[in-house]
Amino acid sequence: MEPSSVSEKTKRPSGKLGSIDNPEVVEDVPGYVIPIIEREFDDFDTESQRFLRGDYPENEFIGFRLRQGVYGQRQPNVQMVRVKLPWGGVSPEQMDMFGDVVERYAPLRKGHITTRQNIQIHHVPLDQMAVMIRDVSAVGLSSREGCGNTVRNVTADPWAGICEDEVFDTTPWAGAYVRYFVRHPTTQLMPRKVKTAFDGTPADRAITGIHDIAFLARVRDGVKGFEIRVGGGTSIMARVAPTLYEFKTAEDGEYLKVAEAVFRIFDRQDWLRKNRARARLKVFVDKFGIDELRNQVEEELKGDWVHERDFDPMQRLFVHDEEAYAPALQPSYDTPNGDLSEFEHYVSTNVRAQIQAGFSTVEVKIERGDLTPEQFRGLAQIMRDYSGGYARTTVQQNLVLRWVRDEALYDVWTRLKALDLGEAGVDEISDVVSCPGTDSCKLGITSSMGLNQAVKQRILEMRLNDPLTRRIHIKMSGCPNGCSQHHIANIGFYGASIKVGDKTIPASIPHIGGRYEGGDVLFGARLRLRLPSKRVPDAVERWIRMYEAGREEGEAFNDYAERVGTRTFEDEVRDLAMPAEFNLENMNLFIDWNKNVPFAVERGEGECAV
Repeated sequence: MEPSSVSEKTKRPSGKLGSIDNPEVVEDVPGYVIPIIEREFDDFDTESQRFLRGDYPENEFIGFRLRQGVYGQRQPNVQMVRVKLPWGGVSPEQMDMFGDVVERYAPLRKGHITTRQNIQIHHVPLDQMAVMIRDVSAVGLSSREGCGNTVRNVTADPWAGICEDEVFDTTPWAGAYVRYFVRHPTTQLMPRKVKTAFDGTPADRAITGIHDIAFLARVRDGVKGFEIRVGGGTSIMARVAPTLYEFKTAEDGEYLKVAEAVFRIFDRQDWLRKNRARARLKVFVDKFGIDELRNQVEEELKGDWVHERDFDPMQRLFVHDEEAYAPALQPSYDTPNGDLSEFEHYVSTNVRAQIQAGFSTVEVKIERGDLTPEQFRGLAQIMRDYSGGYARTTVQQNLVLRWVRDEALYDVWTRLKALDLGEAGVDEISDVVSCPGTDSCKLGITSSMGLNQAVKQRILEMRLNDPLTRRIHIKMSGCPNGCSQHHIANIGFYGASIKVGDKTIPASIPHIGGRYEGGDVLFGARLRLRLPSKRVPDAVERWIRMYEAGREEGEAFNDYAERVGTRTFEDEVRDLAMPAEFNLENMNLFIDWNKNVPFAVERGEGECAV
């Protein structure tokens, strides 16, 4: 249900549209969440030209560039832009625009859905970036604070508002949070970034436990509010976020007030700034404890700054009645012919009934999260024709089409197949998740995208039909930082290397037994071995066959892994972990996936901590 006082939103301020006093805020339609300020594009163009002329020190320019969502790559003279999609929401017009800018500015002709529901576009020359971010702003898209030590994109359950297990729809309140903290003076240069998640269900599809701060919908005595968790994260020193408050109210903005108090405390921790690689909220919580943070928050809330703020979320809520624009029933729809069994399998894995009778969601499986211009535009048209224009990206790098009439499911599937996006098996073993790795990231050690492709190919060749086996999740990162969330996979990997004389083999370090479903986050156990990357598909196949042969009746993969222990998994692939001599027979091991030159660790300084 929508908040009752939405109609009481404050009037739009006076002044020139697009100025800091009057940012361009379009009415609450999908995708128009972050206020657009035209002046920022002029500033970016001016400052980037200064930098290119040598008039702007690089260390100063990087911070400026990051706040606008433009990130350096390992390749020289090109950048990545991270376009924020709060809670993954995207419109057909925005999908069309992504297709256009990918075609115009991205040499590899692809845009990438991230595990934080953003869209990233890579290899864009800096002198073209100002034009590009202005282009996407025309349809309400913003990269503002997509990078830097800011409040990053706010993620949420893609099924919010349409699922039966929901306490309440968190979308409006997430919208108020986004609008409150974007460009907020406290959150422009914190010790490190802050990742936020909202979720309204026990399933916790936003995986709140791995976030710096998270809000879980709760209702007490008919009053909406949130359980607030602080201090989660993967990467180095992985932690599950503990609960800071069991309940803070929503409609009076208490949840915003607490969040700002946390950020103010975090911002003052100069000791964290000395080692930016570890400067996260989880480090503070791990060192002092959640009770101490709560004590400091209570003291912080007594400060004069509280009276200088307007925490009322009602003027900032994102409220839009999707059901009012849901597709009408058409006179006729296509029906399955010779492909009935294939279609039924697709429905069983990719389609989920909404709480609203007669409608379903269709989750589009997007390999490695990459979409071509043609696929962006094709999806945009499917959204117009069959989903009322509504879709959201997911933390599994997929896209959920919302409000699809049950009668139209076959039509949607055939249209997706024509775009090479009709594959069944979302959130199953073949739905492998990975970060960009050395394809673009300065911190990347190995080609996680190439490994993703190789592992998925092996899985398809194995023709796995066992239901328990198909529930296994596989994720891989190109370095220990965990952008693919490999820590919480049933089988996870991160990039490393093996030294052999004066040569180096690209390698992966495995994790076994992670979990993120059903509201319970568990980090997998790291195995004590390094696998040459080219042998990882063999290791995955052995582990799967070992599990299928040795499990008890109905035993899930993680239960099996806990019962037999990590040593069993290590012993099964110990011969694969043996380094090889560099010779003609073994040369392939010294070349990473999707590469054609001998492997070398070329890891630059990442900008996440700048």
